[in-house]
Amino acid sequence: MPMDIRLHDRVEMKKPHPCGEKIFEITRVGMDVKLRCSGCGHEVMLPRAKAEKGIRKILEREEKADE
Repeated sequence: MPMDIRLHDRVEMKKPHPCGEKIFEITRVGMDVKLRCSGCGHEVMLPRAKAEKGIRKILEREEKADE
């Protein structure tokens, strides 16, 4: 079952980015997931399955006003 990841969620990954940061922001969701490193700002695209497997936990979720 797919993980409920949404645009602009901040997530902690299992492995750190080469800059040492583990916190990423999700900037695109679909078959691929685009992540922006909160340390250096580098963007990485991963297949959704690999991104979901690498996410340890969702730290912040941007709530919509109509929910």
